[in-house]
Amino acid sequence: MNITVISVGKLKEKYLKSAIDEYAKRLTRYCKLNIVELPDEQTPDNASEKEELIIKDREGDRILNYIKDNMYVITLDLKGKMLSSEELSKFMDQCAVRGDSNLCFVIGGSLGLSDKVLKRGNYSLCFSKMTFPHQLFRVMLLEQIYRGFRISNGEPYHK
Repeated sequence: MNITVISVGKLKEKYLKSAIDEYAKRLTRYCKLNIVELPDEQTPDNASEKEELIIKDREGDRILNYIKDNMYVITLDLKGKMLSSEELSKFMDQCAVRGDSNLCFVIGGSLGLSDKVLKRGNYSLCFSKMTFPHQLFRVMLLEQIYRGFRISNGEPYHK
């Protein structure tokens, strides 16, 4: 399976980079992982709704440049479906069985994802109704993907 994670925003914290590197290393047993880090647009304080839409559209256009036609796109969105770790594991298995072996997870910037990206998505996933920094969320996503593979393979990890 090929997994691409497209994320808006630069990762600056060493401890988060270290965690991502660790999960990327662990995932090499299960998939080919590609992480695409895209620059975020600067959002002015008190940005208008129109300015926020323009920012999301610019980020969205950059995201869409990295999405290939053969990718099954999973957008991370507060309006998406919430799954348990077991359900995410089963979901990834079902994707592979039906031939969707190029999964692309998309994490938006601080304003979320543009409508164009959401429309391109094949599935919308929500981890929580809480808001997380996108830098931290990248680690959480990789951990859940890793956990999903471990569950699928009946390996000890999930409790």
